[in-house]
Amino acid sequence: MDSRKVILLIGALMVAIITAVMARSLIAGSAAPAAAAGPPVPVIDGPEVLVATRALPIGTILDASALKFQPWPKELVDGAYYLKAQTNLAKLQGTVVRNPITAGQPVTQGALVKPGDRGFLAAALGPGMRAVTVPVSAQAAVAGFVFPGDRIDLVLTQSVAGGGDGQPLHVSETILRNLRVLATDQRTDNLVGEDGKTVVRTFSTVTVEATPKIAEQMAVAQTLGSLSLSLRSIADNSGELEEAIASGAVKVPDGDPRMEKAMLLRLAGQPQSGATSSTTGADVSRYQRRTVPGRGLDTGPGMVGNGPMNVVANVPAGSIPAPVSTGPLVRVARGNNVTAVAVGGK
Repeated sequence: MDSRKVILLIGALMVAIITAVMARSLIAGSAAPAAAAGPPVPVIDGPEVLVATRALPIGTILDASALKFQPWPKELVDGAYYLKAQTNLAKLQGTVVRNPITAGQPVTQGALVKPGDRGFLAAALGPGMRAVTVPVSAQAAVAGFVFPGDRIDLVLTQSVAGGGDGQPLHVSETILRNLRVLATDQRTDNLVGEDGKTVVRTFSTVTVEATPKIAEQMAVAQTLGSLSLSLRSIADNSGELEEAIASGAVKVPDGDPRMEKAMLLRLAGQPQSGATSSTTGADVSRYQRRTVPGRGLDTGPGMVGNGPMNVVANVPAGSIPAPVSTGPLVRVARGNNVTAVAVGGK
């Protein structure tokens, strides 16, 4: 081959290699700025202040998840803000929100009321609510695993006096639901141990938030029998609210989604009464009764109280056993009521 052609071929190969290397470097260099495209992240030059992680309405009892520290521009820092270098976050748990705080807003010292401060319990109450204290035993208080801010159901257990045979009816029923706990004994905060965990302790009284009508019902319930607490799951509120909406008991207006969400949250936090559920002794043991016989019924032959049998009782049909008599009986039915009358005879 001609030496001139060889030189030209070698030169062409070198030019091709150099061109490929330069093109590769250009492509790699242009890809890096494209990946980093976007506005630069501003660096906040200021101390960390305490802000709300979510919207905190009036009366909210604060827990560890409600607050966090976040850098804040130093020219916007107010003297009422909680600074990280001067604040013990654990001591703010159990405090109550006096003024509404939006999510991401700095928390001011005037917006919180600490346990023991004047007006603390009044600040913890929602509009139109009342604080009611009821006595409970250690066994009836979920062994101390109920803390301020939890929600409970109230269970009434009583013995209804018996009728003809004198045996009482044992019954337990859930009379109130979704009550918010404000305090246990005289503590409105959660006691935290040295390891940072909440200390479980027993108590003899519990203070809950209730409407005026529910407060009256709780006062009467204390005279009827013993009260027990039933701790509610966090998911129960939304489930019962969905059932109320499906049944038509709660009407959700059409309009602003934010207003609908606020209304649903408000309804989910309301205490409930009326929809009671009960369990009698017969539901637990086959040797217990389900209803109470009519008063005045005696199992002795031909006797009601201390005199001869004339009228046994006026009770719902089927709720009492057939009375025993020495003579024939005539049963008179008026609707659901049955009257047994002894007519005498041999």
